[in-house]
Amino acid sequence: MALPEAPAARHEVVAGEFARLVGQTTDWSAPAPVEGWAARDVVDHLVSWFRGFLSAGGVELPPGPSVADDPQAAWQHHADGVQALLDERGDEEFVHPYVGPHPLARAVDQFYISDVFMHSWDLARATGQSPRLDEEFAGQMLAGMQPIEQMLRDSGQYGPAVPVSDDAPVVDRLMGFVGRDPAWRPGGPR
Repeated sequence: MALPEAPAARHEVVAGEFARLVGQTTDWSAPAPVEGWAARDVVDHLVSWFRGFLSAGGVELPPGPSVADDPQAAWQHHADGVQALLDERGDEEFVHPYVGPHPLARAVDQFYISDVFMHSWDLARATGQSPRLDEEFAGQMLAGMQPIEQMLRDSGQYGPAVPVSDDAPVVDRLMGFVGRDPAWRPGGPR
């Protein structure tokens, strides 16, 4: 099943999958594939960095529960706030000091929804769940990132690529591209 094209609809699906993973997590201290992170840190990252991203462009999300106190409630509150923002204000111009002007929905889609999508893999792996990641969207993301690989690596947001076979599933190739070992399991080498 392909993800919807409209940012609000795409967010609803991607954030909903992340919510499913959050709702089934029983050990928030389980190590995650990102060096030094636990499952709780995956949620905290998505909630924290995106609030800062929006705030830099003058958009505020309503404050909510702390990830430290209740990751599930924090995620749901955050995802609901982002969904409302997309539904109610998606056509507004958003000007971020580092990425310039975009329609708000496009900025959310380009910089945030893709991050939730990729970090769904991290949370699933940390907690022994199966991520339900759309292969077509993974392929689109990979194709869009490959031409700007050096810029992405220089940003410090992605680690060195992990070699993955060209005939591996596209989600594995995407995760390898962003620096994750598709074979990573809790308790194994990072």
